[in-house]
Order: sequence, then structure tokens, then C-alpha cells
Amino acid sequence: MNQLNLDVVSKYPEINLRKYPILFVHGAFHGSWAWEEFFLQYFADLGYEVHALNWRGHGNSPGKENLKNNRINDYVDDVSQVVNSLKTLPIMVGHSMGGFVVQKYLENHQIPAGVLLASAPPGGTRKNTFKTAIRNPGKMIQSLKTGLVNLYNTEDGARKAFFSKDMPTDQTKRYVSLLQDESLLAFMDMTRFPVKTEMIKNPMLVLGAENDMILDRFFPRRTCPFFDYA
Repeated sequence: MNQLNLDVVSKYPEINLRKYPILFVHGAFHGSWAWEEFFLQYFADLGYEVHALNWRGHGNSPGKENLKNNRINDYVDDVSQVVNSLKTLPIMVGHSMGGFVVQKYLENHQIPAGVLLASAPPGGTRKNTFKTAIRNPGKMIQSLKTGLVNLYNTEDGARKAFFSKDMPTDQTKRYVSLLQDESLLAFMDMTRFPVKTEMIKNPMLVLGAENDMILDRFFPRRTCPFFDYA
């Protein structure tokens, strides 16, 4: 495992009321900022020790110069590094590609519980990528040349992909400015190396959203049958 000095944002409760900490794992194009504004303080106020990492090449973690070569296993290694730095095994919350990374981590590890939040399913997101390409083939081809983030780094693109139509414009623009490029190899890995779900023995909570444009309400339904120990 290639150890890096990863950037991890942490908050600690005034009184630690909970047995387990929570580790939040962001998705593609994102970083710890996706959790910082609403999630971290909320759960810290409930008595949890909380942490949100930035994968290599994301946020303030090193490795931006090598981002295009990142693989899913690299992100799994990043998660493992942070878990190993904690005193207690955490509850783990993964969003989108981060949910896939959590599943891959759990092939070989056990934690108290896992939460998959609008997560990529065990077999990856090939069909969804195909739909995106069909809807806007020109922009998809351009983004393969200039960076995948160019699919989403406008107010209109980001609102369709990530944010509610009711989100205020200034807030949307602020989040768009935080989006960053992602590794195409990592996306490909999700399809090439599906999760070995039979190896996962942890209790899991799988959540989706009715109007999620990328990972809609059908994705949790595709994921849940693999985990028959609700």
C-alpha cells in the first residue's frame, strides 16, 4: 500500500456519546467538502467523532499530478489508511463512487456498519455512463479529451447531475467551483472489477433519492438484492 499524507477533515463532539466514529467517503468529482457543511457538525452534535477524507489527488491530499492514473484500489487503500489511523473501527458512509469504494473495502474488512448513499451498485455504472453519452455525445467526447469534470462544471450541468433545481444560484455556483476532475480508469474499474458481494458480511443501509439524475431510485434496488441480511 502506497502511504500518503492524506487530508482528513475531522470534528469531535464536546461529549463523546457514541461507541463508533463515522468515516465519510466522498464520490467522484468531489472531496471532503461534500460532507463538511451539513453532515460533519450535525453528527458531531449528536455525539459522534466524525472524519471525512480526501482521496489522493482530491481536496488538499497530494497526488493531483497523477490523478488520471488513479484506480479504485488506490481509493480503497486511502480508506484503509484512514481507518488504520483511527482508534476504533468506524461506521462508514459512502456516496456515489465512494459507495463503490466502501463496498470494495468491505470485501476484505469488517466494520460495525456501512451506509451506501446514492451509491454506485456492485456492478458499476456502465448503463448510466452510456445514457449520459447518448444524451450529449459531443460533450462526452470532448470531456474524454479535456477532463471528465467538464461534463458537470457549469451551473446547468451540475444542477442536472448533482443538485436540486430549487438550490439557490449562489450556492450552486459555489459548489460548482469545488468540483474537480476524476480518473477515467477508476470509472472503468467499477465495471471491470465488480464487488464480490458474497464476501461482505457487514450490516448495510442502502439509500437513494427519487430525483437523483445520476444514481436514481433504481440503483438502490439493484444494490439491495446483493445484501440479503438487511
